[in-house]
Amino acid sequence: MRRYFGTDGVRGRAGEPPMTPDFVMNLARAGARVLGSPAVLGRDTRASGPMLEAAMVAGFLDQGTRVFLFGVVPTPAVAYLAGEYGARQGVVISASHNPYRDNGVKFFGEGGKKLPDELELELERALAGPFSHREGGEAVAAPEGERVYLAHLLAQAPGLEGLRLVVDAANGATYRLAPELFSRAGAEVFAIGTSPDGKNINQGLGATAPGTMARLVAELGFDLGVAFDGDGDRAIFADRKGRIFNGDHVLYLAARALGLERVVGTIMSNYGLELALKDLGTELVRAKVGDRYVAEEMEKTGALVGAEPSGHVIFRERFTTGDGLLTALVVLELLKKTGSDLADWVEELFLFPQKIVNVRVRDKSRVMADERLEGLIAGAKERLGEGRIVVRPSGTEPVIRVMVEGREEGLVQRVAEELARAIAELE
Repeated sequence: MRRYFGTDGVRGRAGEPPMTPDFVMNLARAGARVLGSPAVLGRDTRASGPMLEAAMVAGFLDQGTRVFLFGVVPTPAVAYLAGEYGARQGVVISASHNPYRDNGVKFFGEGGKKLPDELELELERALAGPFSHREGGEAVAAPEGERVYLAHLLAQAPGLEGLRLVVDAANGATYRLAPELFSRAGAEVFAIGTSPDGKNINQGLGATAPGTMARLVAELGFDLGVAFDGDGDRAIFADRKGRIFNGDHVLYLAARALGLERVVGTIMSNYGLELALKDLGTELVRAKVGDRYVAEEMEKTGALVGAEPSGHVIFRERFTTGDGLLTALVVLELLKKTGSDLADWVEELFLFPQKIVNVRVRDKSRVMADERLEGLIAGAKERLGEGRIVVRPSGTEPVIRVMVEGREEGLVQRVAEELARAIAELE
């Protein structure tokens, strides 16, 4: 069992265990030992980023590692640049969609691929040390990395002339790149969330709060909107009517436009998506929650597209991991291919009403292992009837996530809230 690594790296409150400078420095030392040199390093816009970046650099230098420093760049930029710079590892200091007080560390291996569980466990074992100093470490400022990544995206951008687009960068890592990318591709861009101050990342904006973006699309008469999360690996969309669309919608669009035999979702992908894909003749393969598990399942099954409802989307022929900016470009390309916009085609996809309740707990493992939990879930399923119930521990927060979906919205909400209350009482 991994102690520190969750669904997407190590996360916690910045300055508190495990997200202390000492821990992060040792994590870099462990990374140097297990993954090797050189490394590439980027971060998002959180106030704690420079502190943890300095600790990571210190750990790398202590172990004789050469590390290229990109500064503030999206997570997928680090994954891409790991390949471009011939790095043995890529590291991102970010807590993704979490509030600014949190921070985290994500690792990529060679070629920009997320680490499998086994390598993360090896990193945890290496944390115990001991570490002896090695000479030869070097920190190299590499501000050109952002331009290299932008050129990579522009090479895949469809012509967007005539498109009016609202872009929400969540005051995060895409705050410079997103407006420039779509403007240079030809779109008229109205940008929000582009003034980070270290504390406003994800605050009322971005992929986890796309309402402002969606409202602006409708009020300003724009064609489309897209919101990214704090580290830029998610994308959530809005159509010209201000309706919000997530990763399930992108999976459906890709399957419909490309005639795909199968796609990969997760256990959280909507049952309505599964039924709609079946009508297209497309199989939905479900993976565990986490874009790296989606990527692994895509490799196993040969699927070309995979996604989480949260907006992580992987186009395997384009890139190794979820990339919000690339996802937006491909969605716009597919819309051009089908000669439609979101408002035209997406009404074909009926998503079952879904309710997710986060139950904050002290010990996720103990709650999930409680023998009474199975009976609570079985009782909830009986009350729900047609639909699905998923109860799982969060990989990034001290909560149990309760997801209920079915045909009747009121019943879905009641069942989810009742089950969540019962789970809370297990402690």
